[in-house]
Amino acid sequence: MFRLGLRRAYATASECASPYCVKVSKAQRTVNGFVGAIGNTPLIRLNRVSEETGCDIYGKAEFMNPGGSVKDRAALYLVKEAEEKGLLTPGGTVVEGTAGNTGIGLAHVCRSKGYKCVIYMPDTQSQGKIDLLRLLGAEVYPVPAVAFENPQNYNHQAQRHAASLPNAVWTNQFDNTANRRAHIETTGPEIWSQLAGRVDAFTCATGTGGTLAGVTRYLKEVSDGRTECILADPPGSVLHSYIQSGGKLVERSGSSITEGIGQGRITDNLKPEVKLLNGSVHVSDEKSVEMVYRLLDEEGLYMGASSALNVVAAVEIARRIGPGKTVATVLCDGAYRYADRLFSKSWLEGKGLWGAVPEHLRKYAVLA
Repeated sequence: MFRLGLRRAYATASECASPYCVKVSKAQRTVNGFVGAIGNTPLIRLNRVSEETGCDIYGKAEFMNPGGSVKDRAALYLVKEAEEKGLLTPGGTVVEGTAGNTGIGLAHVCRSKGYKCVIYMPDTQSQGKIDLLRLLGAEVYPVPAVAFENPQNYNHQAQRHAASLPNAVWTNQFDNTANRRAHIETTGPEIWSQLAGRVDAFTCATGTGGTLAGVTRYLKEVSDGRTECILADPPGSVLHSYIQSGGKLVERSGSSITEGIGQGRITDNLKPEVKLLNGSVHVSDEKSVEMVYRLLDEEGLYMGASSALNVVAAVEIARRIGPGKTVATVLCDGAYRYADRLFSKSWLEGKGLWGAVPEHLRKYAVLA
């Protein structure tokens, strides 16, 4: 009897009328190690903002990647392409200059594949980030924060470090188009398939340019140009003004609390797709902070500021294109690495952003 019960429980959906069999048949497949779990993240319909705009607004749940962010995809492809080109062989070393999630993704991927990982980062980053990278097995070098043009910039130091070692690569996330390739081959196709081709618009912010460029390239090609692709940009970045001015870079001014997004130049990842973009949206820190709290309260989603910025942009685009349309964006990562700031009244006050938190949502700011 017991064996018969097991056989029935694991029957295929076609063999069993029980709804439980259908659910089991649609369960996540098995994967081969950490890297096999990267990608195939769900699209979450954001119900409240969808109702407000009359559009279906979806967020790609990249915080559900095993390393906790969209950068897991880029990290995997940066290593994968180095392997394919014979630049990295067993026992090798991966070196990158990064202040955030790409380093965390690379540390995970390297640990899984048996490579050494070396990270250079500005010494302005939190001790928590340094500790996490070291916990993941990375060798970390915090160095003075200087402009990209300075030879001592953390990216240039990473490049020199890799060049000094045998069997080592500098992954160069900003200008290595393996980053963009990751999203052409995975993120874009996933969004298109999940929405059965009903993608009227896509938007996200960009740092390296990989996610926006790769998804834009794929969606533009598969939709014959029908899908509008729009850049979302925080304060302190030149990209919004670059798009709005038709390609004229202006002086970078201002700053933002968002991390990992915004840029002072057009990276090699973004450059090929700039001409495909339909426009850009500038999002203030005030709007991003408000949306951090709204997503938690209304959707139960504990998101970082860059994810919130993307949702603000999606809402603005939905209102512009009109009801009945479908807009997709990216939920880059959760708020876990930023909680001591985003949910701290004193920190927000210090940034002049406490007033951006709606009165009825201030109960979530529980940190000093």
